[in-house]
Order: sequence, then C-alpha cells, then structure tokens
Amino acid sequence: MLAVLGAAFLHALWNALIKIGASKVGSMVVLSVMEIPIGLAVVMTRPWPNVAVLPWVLAAGCTHFAYKFFLTYAYEQGDLSRVYPIARGAAPMAVALIGALFLADAVSAGQYAGIAVLGLGILLMSRGIFTSGESRRMLPFALGSAAATASYTLIDGLGARVSGDAVAYVGWIFILDGILFSVGMVAWKGRGMLSGGLRGWALGGFASAASYGAYAISVWAMTVAPIAVVAALRETSILFAVLIGWLVFHERMTPTKAMAAVMIVAGVILTRL
Repeated sequence: MLAVLGAAFLHALWNALIKIGASKVGSMVVLSVMEIPIGLAVVMTRPWPNVAVLPWVLAAGCTHFAYKFFLTYAYEQGDLSRVYPIARGAAPMAVALIGALFLADAVSAGQYAGIAVLGLGILLMSRGIFTSGESRRMLPFALGSAAATASYTLIDGLGARVSGDAVAYVGWIFILDGILFSVGMVAWKGRGMLSGGLRGWALGGFASAASYGAYAISVWAMTVAPIAVVAALRETSILFAVLIGWLVFHERMTPTKAMAAVMIVAGVILTRL
C-alpha cells in the first residue's frame, strides 16, 4: 500500500511538471525523449524478454501514446486540479468492471465498495468544470485519457505477469513509448517540439524519472495484488495533484474539493479492508 501511494505522488508530480511548461505538448515530447535512455539503462541490466511478452509491450506502447496525446491537450485547456481528476477518475471503474467480467482476480465486495466511493469522490472533485465556468473543451480529451488509462492498466497488469519481470517490462515500454510519442509528435508538429531549452530538458528528465518510478511500482504491485485494487489505490494521486494545484499553482481550493478529497481517502481505506 505504501509503495503504491508513493507511486501516486510521483505520478501527480510528473503531471505537475508537464503543466509548468509553456507548451504542454512540447513538455510531453521532451519527457518522452528522456524516457528512451532511462528504458535502455534498465533493460541493459535485465535478461532478454521472451517472445510471448512482445505483443503486450507493443499494445502498451500504443495505448500510452493515446494517453499522452489526450492528456497533454486536456492540460492545454484546463487546470491540473480539474483535468487530472477527470482523466484519472473513470479508469478504476472501467478496470473493476472488466476485471470482474473477464479476469481471475479475486476482489471482495468491500473492495468494490471502496472503488465506488473513490469514484464518487473523483466525480465530485471534477464537477467544477460544469459549475465554475471553466473551459469544457478539455472534457473530451480528459475522457480520452481516462479510456487509455483503463486500457493500459489492464494490458500492463497482464503483460507484467506474462513477462515475470516487471522492471524489464516497464523498461521496454519506456523505450517504445518514448520513440512512438516523440517521433510521432515531431513528425506532426515539427522540430520546434524539441526546443525546450536547458531548463525544459532538465524538468523533462526529472519528470521522466518520476514517471518511471510511478509506473514501475504500480506494474510490480499488479503482479502481487488484484489489478482493480491497485488501479483504485493509485488514483490517490488525484489528492496529491489537487494539493499541488492549490499550493504550487495557486488554483482555487473549494469546500467541494475538500469533501472530494475526504471521499477519496475513504475509498482507499475501504479497498484495504
């Protein structure tokens, strides 16, 4: 539980670093380029993967491209404390539903209740888009990011089990994901996507390292615990993101956000009962 909570903080942190950049797409491209050497450094220390894991790596790389694409364009339209809850919120519910129907993981009624409470807290956290006059243009991008999150959560949980080596599995995904997103966006938007300056590249490198830590911990957890429960627990990153948005970006903290944070914590507790 503590490991996944740490991963949740790292995930919120690298999202905040993306939000700092003047161009959110450019910041994500820089992060993606920096993922490649991190992935190479990891896989060089691990055994070569078996052929059975390659389709899972390819599928994960493609869904990560979609996740990054939708997320960055959502951040172009909205605040961290609004985009992040919506982008992350729908994923645990989708994972839990699919897990109950198609996977062998044993998830108790109490754990599903925790996922439901967590989901209600997330929805309450994100309602400001309709009540505070914020841009609704970010909504389809945020929901697209949520769909991609649910997809790669299931792919990663199963792929890591096929691999038997979560660390190496994440390393290979970092390489493929970094290449796909950086090459794809540079081909579409031009080489200006790579002109982040020294500060931009330093932030991108730090964000990429935080992303690896968050990702590797979560994928490892899915090899030893039910995927739906891990997916729900790591959504506490929403609480961290809201705090960062409030304290760092000076985004408005309302009673509704505070109530949603309490519901998120309650949902996390229920998933551990």
